[in-house]
Amino acid sequence: MHRERSSFVYLNGLRFHYLTWGDPGRPMLICLHGLRSYGRTFAGLAQTLADRFYVVAPDQRGRGETDWDPARNYFADQYAADLGALVDHLRAETFHVLGHSMGGINALTYALTHGQRFASLILEDSGPEADGSAGIERILKELKTTPLSFDGLDKARAFWRSIRPNVTDAAIESRIAHSMKAVGGKIVWRHDQLGIGKCRIEQASVRPNPDLWPALSGLACPVLVLRGANSDYLDPARVQRMCETNPRVVAQEIEGAGHYVHDDNPVSFNRAVGAFLDRVAGARDAGRR
Repeated sequence: MHRERSSFVYLNGLRFHYLTWGDPGRPMLICLHGLRSYGRTFAGLAQTLADRFYVVAPDQRGRGETDWDPARNYFADQYAADLGALVDHLRAETFHVLGHSMGGINALTYALTHGQRFASLILEDSGPEADGSAGIERILKELKTTPLSFDGLDKARAFWRSIRPNVTDAAIESRIAHSMKAVGGKIVWRHDQLGIGKCRIEQASVRPNPDLWPALSGLACPVLVLRGANSDYLDPARVQRMCETNPRVVAQEIEGAGHYVHDDNPVSFNRAVGAFLDRVAGARDAGRR
């Protein structure tokens, strides 16, 4: 097992928490989690990569052990600014990026102006123009109906299982441990459930995501799109358009997985990510010789 390291840094006025695995001298992979997740959700993947990559997984603003934003600025352009501040803090000129769902949107938003810094990009069930999908409607419904507290861990666990019926038991226990905490005899969220929900629900009218097709078409690095074969969020037609938009984009479906690919089928997900990164890193090394 590779040692997991925990660090904190002040970025853009908030204290951010991030985890790292592996040797800082190796190629860097930044892992960006989804809407209500946390950096440690990628711990299993990191363990499979840490012998050859330096894996960095931040808790994005309002999640995990990172500060909540008093101004409730949970929009894509701010997440992109946070990513920029983090990689500058880490003194990374170029880096690989993996983004799940919202994390992929944030990576593409950053790429609108800084795509030349990407060594590669992996989009886990994510891409431009997600609004209007059945998955977005499901997520919005969850945000509107999610309780703010639970009377004990069993009820919290039952809630997670009700909205994530296909993820592994280990993924449920990870969410219990890292997205929830006990306060005053109740189990409550570590993330800013109200603030995040308000931004996501009002986003289309208040501050919509930018058009991300130009970000994808402008990337000069290899791009892998990993779609859960049962996803309600990223449909095959949009994946095809992504591949047609840029010849550097390749796509792969992960069987037995929905939108939460790394939680639904971690073995196949880890294998696909590792094979892609090894291929990309090998090609970069050959190009330097």
